[in-house]
Amino acid sequence: MKLGISTFVTDRSAAPHVLARALEERGFDALFLAEHSHIPASRESPYPMGGELPDMYYRAVDPFVALGAAAAVTTELTLGTGVALLIQRDTIQTAKEVASLDHLSGGRVLFGVGVGWNREEMRNHGTDPRTRGALLDEQLAALKEIWTREQAEFHGRFVDFDPIFAWPKPVRRPHPPIYVGGISPAAVRRAVKHGNGWLPFAAPDPAGVRAQLDLLAAHGGADLPVTATSASGRDRAVLDAYAEGGVERVTLGLAPQGEVDTLRRLDELAGLVPAYRG
Repeated sequence: MKLGISTFVTDRSAAPHVLARALEERGFDALFLAEHSHIPASRESPYPMGGELPDMYYRAVDPFVALGAAAAVTTELTLGTGVALLIQRDTIQTAKEVASLDHLSGGRVLFGVGVGWNREEMRNHGTDPRTRGALLDEQLAALKEIWTREQAEFHGRFVDFDPIFAWPKPVRRPHPPIYVGGISPAAVRRAVKHGNGWLPFAAPDPAGVRAQLDLLAAHGGADLPVTATSASGRDRAVLDAYAEGGVERVTLGLAPQGEVDTLRRLDELAGLVPAYRG
């Protein structure tokens, strides 16, 4: 099982090139970055984890810009979005960003996507929260057309364009792997139908790990690659359960901090890498 890191890069945290270089030097497999374009001041949608919304949500750097900086100083590190809020993005422009990052990194992109939870944020982008799942399904289908065809076109309810040319094409064939985030049955069904992998939040205990994998299997995804994100790293039993369940990767959650504190925390977490790398 591979171990990566999930975090936010913010305007106050360690720079992405510093973080990425440190991860690769310590043997971590991947860097997954979260996305929020903004946080509406109304704050009507409750934070899914409970309590006040952490400061990092307000200050998140664009993940593709940060991952581009990470790509420039690494050669092996997988570059992931965890997750990109595709329903708040232009489909054609996102296809360009993902393909460009994959091209410049030599095929190291893992495209994690999700429907998000902040309904006011969605609405500010012109997205109706009630149809966000159907929108995401169309966007994923359209992305695959753009990435794999010389002339791509798509005609759906939400995404509609006549034949276009769009380069570069991704290095990874047929396209960068798409991992669908979320722990609901709907997210699992979408991962099985439209994705190349599943990207759930890490379970809090071994029983939760088993429940996640059972849910995936119940929807026909027993063979689907799994990356469980934002594990604490403090409970080896959870990591062991994922390893025993045959998951591809677990990412450890890293709070965004300054450079000195970030490197100190990575030194602590790096001791876990050899135990699961085999």
